[in-house]
Amino acid sequence: MTFRTLTAAALILSPTALMAQEAMRGAPPADAMALSEIVAKMETDLSAELGYIEDIQWDDDGYYEVEYRTQDNREVEMRVDPTTGEAMAR
Repeated sequence: MTFRTLTAAALILSPTALMAQEAMRGAPPADAMALSEIVAKMETDLSAELGYIEDIQWDDDGYYEVEYRTQDNREVEMRVDPTTGEAMAR
């Protein structure tokens, strides 16, 4: 009876562990800056140009994809390093 219980527990827990690992791939690294800090840095660095931020998405390749509008309404897309808050080359 104990062997069956252990086997059942292993089968139940294995998918959960795999799903947790999969979810971590879709998240910023542990040493990432808080998103609010990244936004504040962008507001400071782009103050003369920035109109407003339209969208920020996490990309599974390891960066934030940021879309913003300039003060003259141009649309700009940029990649942002999650640990430094700096723009990355495309």
